[in-house]
Amino acid sequence: MKILLSVITLSLSFLGGCTPKMTVSPMDRYHLADIVMRADRDPLSLKMNDHAYFSREASRGGRGAGGGGCGCN
Repeated sequence: MKILLSVITLSLSFLGGCTPKMTVSPMDRYHLADIVMRADRDPLSLKMNDHAYFSREASRGGRGAGGGGCGCN
């Protein structure tokens, strides 16, 4: 029983060290707000990738692109 309790205590202490940091410092906010960190930094490329993915999947809707699964309009 003591071994089990010590293993549980040890594992919880290791997991406690893995908790995320809850605040972001202003210097880190500056780096996170950089244009390189944005997924949509190139709107044309994003639209082209969305259209190609929609045309290949043919099961995804709501994007407003016409045509079928073949990619034609």
